[in-house]
Amino acid sequence: MIKRDRQGRADVNVTAACFVGTPRRPPLLWVPAPVEVLITQAQIRDRVAELGRQIEADYHDRPLTIVAILTGSIVLLADLIREIQLPLRVAVLQASSYKGATTIAGKLSINEDFLPDVAGRDVLLLDDILDTGHTLSTLVGRMSDRGALRVRTAVLLRKIGRQQVQLEPDYCGFEIPDAFVIGYGLDFDDDYRHLPYIGVLDNG
Repeated sequence: MIKRDRQGRADVNVTAACFVGTPRRPPLLWVPAPVEVLITQAQIRDRVAELGRQIEADYHDRPLTIVAILTGSIVLLADLIREIQLPLRVAVLQASSYKGATTIAGKLSINEDFLPDVAGRDVLLLDDILDTGHTLSTLVGRMSDRGALRVRTAVLLRKIGRQQVQLEPDYCGFEIPDAFVIGYGLDFDDDYRHLPYIGVLDNG
Protein backbone atom coordinates (compact mmCIF):
# COMPACT_ATOMS: atom_id res chain seq x y z
CA MET A 1 0.00 0.00 0.00
CA ILE A 2 1.21 3.54 -0.82
CA LYS A 3 1.68 5.70 2.27
CA ARG A 4 0.31 9.25 2.19
CA ASP A 5 0.84 12.31 4.38
CA ARG A 6 -1.93 14.31 6.05
CA GLN A 7 -2.57 16.25 2.84
CA GLY A 8 -3.08 12.99 0.91
CA ARG A 9 0.17 13.20 -1.05
CA ALA A 10 1.95 9.95 -1.86
CA ASP A 11 5.22 9.21 -0.07
CA VAL A 12 7.38 8.91 -3.20
CA ASN A 13 10.45 7.64 -1.36
CA VAL A 14 8.56 4.80 0.25
CA THR A 15 6.96 3.86 -3.10
CA ALA A 16 10.29 3.89 -4.94
CA ALA A 17 11.89 1.68 -2.32
CA CYS A 18 9.50 -1.07 -3.30
CA PHE A 19 11.05 -1.22 -6.75
CA VAL A 20 14.73 -0.41 -6.20
CA GLY A 21 17.23 -2.73 -4.59
CA THR A 22 14.79 -5.56 -3.93
CA PRO A 23 16.47 -8.90 -4.67
CA ARG A 24 14.67 -11.01 -7.24
CA ARG A 25 14.90 -14.70 -7.92
CA PRO A 26 15.14 -15.88 -11.53
CA PRO A 27 11.62 -16.59 -12.80
CA LEU A 28 10.55 -20.17 -13.34
CA LEU A 29 9.63 -20.91 -16.94
CA TRP A 30 6.10 -22.10 -17.50
CA VAL A 31 6.11 -24.79 -20.18
CA PRO A 32 2.71 -26.33 -21.03
CA ALA A 33 4.19 -29.52 -22.55
CA PRO A 34 7.55 -31.30 -22.53
CA VAL A 35 10.12 -29.62 -24.79
CA GLU A 36 13.45 -30.94 -26.03
CA VAL A 37 16.03 -28.13 -26.12
CA LEU A 38 17.58 -27.86 -29.57
CA ILE A 39 19.51 -24.57 -29.27
CA THR A 40 20.35 -23.13 -25.86
CA GLN A 41 19.87 -19.58 -24.67
CA ALA A 42 23.65 -19.05 -24.56
CA GLN A 43 24.09 -20.32 -28.11
CA ILE A 44 21.42 -17.95 -29.38
CA ARG A 45 22.91 -14.99 -27.51
CA ASP A 46 26.39 -15.59 -28.93
CA ARG A 47 25.18 -16.15 -32.47
CA VAL A 48 22.94 -13.08 -32.50
CA ALA A 49 25.91 -11.00 -31.35
CA GLU A 50 27.98 -12.40 -34.24
CA LEU A 51 25.23 -11.60 -36.73
CA GLY A 52 24.98 -8.07 -35.37
CA ARG A 53 28.69 -7.46 -35.89
CA GLN A 54 28.51 -8.86 -39.41
CA ILE A 55 25.53 -6.68 -40.34
CA GLU A 56 27.19 -3.64 -38.80
CA ALA A 57 30.30 -4.18 -40.93
CA ASP A 58 28.27 -4.67 -44.11
CA TYR A 59 26.10 -1.56 -43.67
CA HIS A 60 28.48 0.88 -42.01
CA ASP A 61 27.97 3.52 -44.72
CA ARG A 62 24.52 2.66 -46.07
CA PRO A 63 21.01 3.80 -44.95
CA LEU A 64 19.45 0.64 -43.52
CA THR A 65 15.87 -0.28 -42.67
CA ILE A 66 15.32 -3.55 -40.83
CA VAL A 67 11.87 -4.94 -41.57
CA ALA A 68 10.87 -7.64 -39.10
CA ILE A 69 8.19 -10.15 -40.00
CA LEU A 70 5.68 -10.52 -37.19
CA THR A 71 5.14 -12.21 -34.93
CA GLY A 72 7.88 -14.80 -34.68
CA SER A 73 10.81 -12.44 -35.12
CA ILE A 74 10.01 -9.92 -32.36
CA VAL A 75 12.45 -11.38 -29.82
CA LEU A 76 15.18 -11.69 -32.44
CA LEU A 77 14.56 -8.11 -33.56
CA ALA A 78 14.89 -6.72 -30.04
CA ASP A 79 18.15 -8.56 -29.40
CA LEU A 80 19.69 -8.01 -32.82
CA ILE A 81 19.27 -4.24 -33.12
CA ARG A 82 21.08 -3.79 -29.80
CA GLU A 83 24.08 -5.53 -31.35
CA ILE A 84 24.20 -3.18 -34.36
CA GLN A 85 25.89 0.10 -33.54
CA LEU A 86 24.55 2.00 -36.54
CA PRO A 87 21.77 4.51 -37.16
CA LEU A 88 18.95 2.46 -38.62
CA ARG A 89 15.21 2.38 -39.03
CA VAL A 90 13.03 -0.43 -37.74
CA ALA A 91 9.75 -1.48 -39.28
CA VAL A 92 7.39 -4.44 -38.96
CA LEU A 93 4.91 -6.22 -41.17
CA GLN A 94 2.62 -9.16 -40.59
CA ALA A 95 3.03 -12.23 -42.75
CA SER A 96 2.02 -15.74 -41.82
CA SER A 97 1.06 -19.03 -43.43
CA TYR A 98 0.37 -20.88 -40.14
CA LYS A 99 -2.95 -20.56 -38.30
CA GLY A 100 -3.75 -21.75 -34.78
CA ALA A 101 -2.54 -25.22 -33.85
CA THR A 102 -1.64 -26.30 -37.38
CA THR A 103 1.96 -27.24 -38.20
CA ILE A 104 1.38 -27.23 -41.95
CA ALA A 105 1.85 -24.07 -43.98
CA GLY A 106 -1.25 -22.69 -45.68
CA LYS A 107 -2.13 -19.61 -47.70
CA LEU A 108 0.23 -16.68 -47.12
CA SER A 109 -1.41 -13.65 -45.48
CA ILE A 110 0.43 -10.29 -45.58
CA ASN A 111 -0.40 -7.01 -43.82
CA GLU A 112 1.85 -4.08 -44.76
CA ASP A 113 -0.12 -1.38 -42.90
CA PHE A 114 2.80 -0.51 -40.59
CA LEU A 115 5.48 -0.51 -43.28
CA PRO A 116 7.15 2.90 -43.82
CA ASP A 117 8.58 4.27 -47.07
CA VAL A 118 11.60 2.16 -48.04
CA ALA A 119 12.30 3.80 -51.41
CA GLY A 120 16.01 4.49 -51.89
CA ARG A 121 17.03 2.57 -48.77
CA ASP A 122 18.64 -0.79 -48.14
CA VAL A 123 16.17 -3.21 -46.59
CA LEU A 124 17.05 -6.18 -44.40
CA LEU A 125 14.09 -8.54 -44.06
CA LEU A 126 14.26 -10.28 -40.70
CA ASP A 127 12.41 -13.53 -40.09
CA ASP A 128 12.48 -16.21 -37.43
CA ILE A 129 12.76 -19.21 -39.73
CA LEU A 130 13.32 -20.10 -43.38
CA ASP A 131 10.95 -22.99 -44.07
CA THR A 132 9.54 -23.37 -47.59
CA GLY A 133 10.90 -19.95 -48.55
CA HIS A 134 7.63 -18.68 -50.01
CA THR A 135 7.16 -15.95 -47.41
CA LEU A 136 10.61 -14.41 -47.74
CA SER A 137 10.66 -14.77 -51.51
CA THR A 138 7.32 -12.96 -51.80
CA LEU A 139 8.38 -10.19 -49.43
CA VAL A 140 11.68 -9.61 -51.23
CA GLY A 141 9.61 -8.87 -54.32
CA ARG A 142 7.27 -6.58 -52.37
CA MET A 143 10.17 -4.53 -51.03
CA SER A 144 11.66 -4.17 -54.50
CA ASP A 145 8.29 -3.05 -55.83
CA ARG A 146 8.25 -0.36 -53.13
CA GLY A 147 11.53 1.04 -54.44
CA ALA A 148 14.02 -0.43 -51.98
CA LEU A 149 17.58 0.07 -53.17
CA ARG A 150 18.74 -3.40 -52.16
CA VAL A 151 16.93 -6.17 -50.30
CA ARG A 152 18.70 -8.76 -48.19
CA THR A 153 17.37 -11.40 -45.83
CA ALA A 154 18.30 -12.57 -42.34
CA VAL A 155 16.86 -15.57 -40.50
CA LEU A 156 17.57 -17.06 -37.13
CA LEU A 157 16.85 -20.60 -38.31
CA ARG A 158 17.02 -22.43 -41.63
CA LYS A 159 15.16 -25.72 -41.80
CA ILE A 160 17.03 -28.27 -43.89
CA GLY A 161 15.11 -30.11 -46.58
CA ARG A 162 12.02 -27.89 -46.61
CA GLN A 163 12.73 -25.16 -49.16
CA GLN A 164 10.52 -25.05 -52.23
CA VAL A 165 11.91 -21.87 -53.80
CA GLN A 166 15.44 -20.74 -54.58
CA LEU A 167 16.40 -18.27 -51.88
CA GLU A 168 19.71 -18.09 -50.07
CA PRO A 169 19.52 -16.02 -46.87
CA ASP A 170 22.27 -13.43 -46.58
CA TYR A 171 22.51 -13.99 -42.82
CA CYS A 172 21.59 -17.20 -41.03
CA GLY A 173 21.88 -18.07 -37.36
CA PHE A 174 21.50 -21.85 -37.32
CA GLU A 175 20.59 -24.69 -39.64
CA ILE A 176 18.19 -27.15 -38.04
CA PRO A 177 16.56 -30.48 -38.96
CA ASP A 178 13.02 -30.71 -40.29
CA ALA A 179 11.13 -30.42 -37.00
CA PHE A 180 8.46 -28.05 -35.72
CA VAL A 181 10.35 -25.74 -33.36
CA ILE A 182 9.15 -23.30 -30.73
CA GLY A 183 10.63 -20.72 -28.35
CA TYR A 184 12.51 -17.42 -28.71
CA GLY A 185 9.50 -15.89 -30.42
CA LEU A 186 8.35 -18.97 -32.33
CA ASP A 187 5.00 -20.39 -31.28
CA PHE A 188 2.63 -23.30 -31.40
CA ASP A 189 -0.97 -22.10 -31.22
CA ASP A 190 0.30 -18.75 -29.84
CA ASP A 191 2.16 -20.38 -26.96
CA TYR A 192 5.83 -21.02 -26.11
CA ARG A 193 7.08 -17.69 -27.53
CA HIS A 194 8.44 -16.75 -24.10
CA LEU A 195 10.99 -19.57 -23.94
CA PRO A 196 14.59 -18.25 -24.11
CA TYR A 197 15.77 -21.24 -26.15
CA ILE A 198 14.73 -23.07 -29.32
CA GLY A 199 13.00 -26.36 -28.59
CA VAL A 200 11.08 -29.19 -30.20
CA LEU A 201 7.75 -30.25 -28.75
CA ASP A 202 7.52 -33.75 -27.35
CA ASN A 203 4.50 -35.12 -29.16
CA GLY A 204 4.53 -38.26 -27.09
